[in-house]
Amino acid sequence: MDYDPQALEERWRERWAEGGRYEADPAGDGETTFVTVPYPYPSGGMHIGHARTYTVPDVYARYRRQQGDDVLFPIAWHVTGTPIIGAVERLKKGEEKQLSVLRDTYDVPEDELADLETPMGFARYFIENHYKRGMRQLGLSIDWRREFTTNDERYQRFVTWQYETLYERGLLEKGLHPVNYCTNEDQPVTAHDLLEGEDAEFQEYTLVRFGWGAEDVTVPMATLRPETVRGVTNAYIDPEAEYVIAEVDGEEWFVSREAVEKLRLQQHDVAVREEVSGERLVGERVRNPVTDEEVLVLPAGFVDSDNATGVVMSVPAHSPDDYVALREAKDDAERLEEYGIDPEEVAAIEPAPILEVEGYGEIPARDAVEERGIESSDDPGLKEATQQLYNREFHAGRLLESYGEFAGELIEDVRGRYRSHYAESGAFDTMYDFTEEVVCRCGGEVEVAHQDTWFLRYDDADWKARTHRAIENLDAIPENTREQFDHTVDWLNEWPCIRNYGLGTRLPWDEEFVIEPLSDSTIYMAYYTIAHRLSEIPPEELDRSFFDTLFYGANAADEPDERALELRAEWDHWYPVDYRCSGNDLISNHLTFYLFHHAELFDESNWPRGITTMGMGLLEGQKMSSSKGHVVLPGEAIERYGADTVRFFLLNSAEPWQDYDWRAEQVESTRNQLDRFWNRAQDVIRAEGGEQELEHIDRWLLSKLQRTIGETTEALERFETRSASQTAFYGFEEHLKWYRRRADLDRPGARWTLRTVLETRLRLLAPIVPFLANELHEELSGTPAEDAPWPEVDPEFESPRAEAEERLIESLTGDVADIIDVTGEDPETIRIYVAAAWKQEVFEQVVETGPDVGRVMGEVMQDEALRERGDAVNDLVGELVEVVRGRSDEELAQLLAVDEEGVYEHATGFFEREFDADVLVYPEEEADDPEDRAGNAIPLRPAVHIE
Repeated sequence: MDYDPQALEERWRERWAEGGRYEADPAGDGETTFVTVPYPYPSGGMHIGHARTYTVPDVYARYRRQQGDDVLFPIAWHVTGTPIIGAVERLKKGEEKQLSVLRDTYDVPEDELADLETPMGFARYFIENHYKRGMRQLGLSIDWRREFTTNDERYQRFVTWQYETLYERGLLEKGLHPVNYCTNEDQPVTAHDLLEGEDAEFQEYTLVRFGWGAEDVTVPMATLRPETVRGVTNAYIDPEAEYVIAEVDGEEWFVSREAVEKLRLQQHDVAVREEVSGERLVGERVRNPVTDEEVLVLPAGFVDSDNATGVVMSVPAHSPDDYVALREAKDDAERLEEYGIDPEEVAAIEPAPILEVEGYGEIPARDAVEERGIESSDDPGLKEATQQLYNREFHAGRLLESYGEFAGELIEDVRGRYRSHYAESGAFDTMYDFTEEVVCRCGGEVEVAHQDTWFLRYDDADWKARTHRAIENLDAIPENTREQFDHTVDWLNEWPCIRNYGLGTRLPWDEEFVIEPLSDSTIYMAYYTIAHRLSEIPPEELDRSFFDTLFYGANAADEPDERALELRAEWDHWYPVDYRCSGNDLISNHLTFYLFHHAELFDESNWPRGITTMGMGLLEGQKMSSSKGHVVLPGEAIERYGADTVRFFLLNSAEPWQDYDWRAEQVESTRNQLDRFWNRAQDVIRAEGGEQELEHIDRWLLSKLQRTIGETTEALERFETRSASQTAFYGFEEHLKWYRRRADLDRPGARWTLRTVLETRLRLLAPIVPFLANELHEELSGTPAEDAPWPEVDPEFESPRAEAEERLIESLTGDVADIIDVTGEDPETIRIYVAAAWKQEVFEQVVETGPDVGRVMGEVMQDEALRERGDAVNDLVGELVEVVRGRSDEELAQLLAVDEEGVYEHATGFFEREFDADVLVYPEEEADDPEDRAGNAIPLRPAVHIE
């Protein structure tokens, strides 16, 4: 029967669905495994990158079922927030880009577009037609009874319980807080809502309030280094950009037009009085509020009017950027004159040092520039020079005497106090901005806003301590992510947890607000355990008392609800979550929030046990992008290659936490490899059964099988899907290739061995390629592979001795083939010379002493017979040290026990078939040696003569 994956896979999907194969109900007191992934956000379709995210935990779930565990692998749908609303609005407006994505990328029929014009209609379309369909096609072993959406009323009651509990415990607060704010939607947004700038961070600038002439106008200039204010020699502005003179909190300010909205959002009262160009300030002098000195404002095209206030101060003694900019300004007299500036005034400007730092002279910026030979502001080395000097000055720079009470102090120790001092005197103010441009998914610009908002108090010391303890006890895969989790906990402070509008759960005590997406998705794993059993309970009865009873027991409520106590048994059966598989990029938010909330709301015994992080998917070397149509849809890939091929490629191309690249040519090759496997398996299945009459080569293959079982098991325990598939499939295929060369496949013992090997491998491969493995295993044994227990290493078939002997045969086969290839001879006779007994004695000493030539020589020279052989022993020791180096003690022990001559004698029939020549084996001392080759033999490396 030919391999037809589409037909075969459809049969198994139907069987699984009809039998409720993966519906998980508590079954006794055995081991349980609960594995989850982030529920998808269905604002678009599922692509091949999602497929790997969901297939990795499916492999683990299937593996644990074969280990005999009671396994729960659920899924739900995240529809909180505004991205779906934004997508619907773009659709209703008829935006061509949105229509193109829906029609061309996700194949939404024209007559169904109208069904997508409500948020839940949009979500439901992609849930049913993309995610659920794709997951079922992939064969994901999900318990579909437990699915829900975050917009379901019962789930929202569960979120309400969580937030009422946190509020009561003082972990929610209301107050002004800097937030990402979409100027289009007029509400806070989080990283999940962003189209661009997902990694942008808040930058807290100090505004130095320079004064401008008789008009008594403030010209605020933003800096991250307020202590350098005494080193300001001039300022820069873009003469062609748009600026305003505005009344800000009752004062006149000169700022860029873009700064007006930023200041408003940060709780300033702003009214524009006059619109001007930047040229208005060029050539003017502004007064430093700390030194009371006036500095000249110069024109500069490098000033970004969209950054902070659009006017920048220059400290050329300590900023390589400013040093080079001033040097270039001095060299451009023509431009200065164009703006009415006397070039002599600019030429007279000199850097003003404000600190000293070891390793640099009086003007550190000049040293940094000259050291690197930087000639212009376009030099790519300038950025590095600036950052390096900034870091050095921050950690080792000490302020000069002119700083009075702050003189002599390290910058890192004094910056905060210095800023506070001058903020109190009115010389400094504060402003936030981003490190890069940030754009909302709706297309609106995102700015930093101060909002009177509710936020989670992730800065609470006790809460942080508990979360660190949760991380300490976590199985972090890979291990290096543990440090990332700890780092995130350390820097997290207050987290705004609400929105003004959108889908989701209303804040229970302030229903004007909706809980934002990252904040409502922290402990929903607990809801999976009872989601399928809540439908009969009216939503209004799922109150605080109900969930307290469910999660904390009968003593947690005055009148415990019996239904909650009954559900508690199921929750207790499944919890805690054993592993959560999620993207590495979510460590900085969702995954750490997940740990925070579990550490607060549940006992330590129910904290998460493990987190496996996932890498990013590429498509033909480029990042996948739904908005650009650069994606592969799972359904299309499965239709072309089959689900097992898709699974196998995704799992085998890289370990889960590594990035992988979907390349059609390689996927096609994977399909061909599975086809060959199928055909080989059919040959074994159709062949007559054999008896367990084993020869050396059978025992060798069965021993290799035991190693494969052990290595595959170990890999899957650590979520190493690539290692597991490489070992169970590709690695063992190499063993089988050698076995087919060595064995008489018509022997009853060989037929028994091949059937045993195939049955075991199918069980090993069942988590990875379940359709093919189940089908073949059922044909072979009458039972699907997933219903057979996971293989265990059988000591009866472990034979390190057989493996060591076969390595010698394989190595000698390669050596002979190489000689034939080099000489071009067609041999009639091949003579094999096995090393003399004295050489074996030296080998034993090398093994005993270890790969140290000096120590070995010291030992062997105690033997008079060996000492008489002189240089020959010395040369042999050098060669044997290299033979021994890198081999395990176990392997060396087996090699010492091998009768090398007997091994080659036993394999002469194979050698003769392989090379179509007579093969003769001699001990070195008794050699028929026509060309004097026998003396070249050393243990494990026989000498060879061909004629």
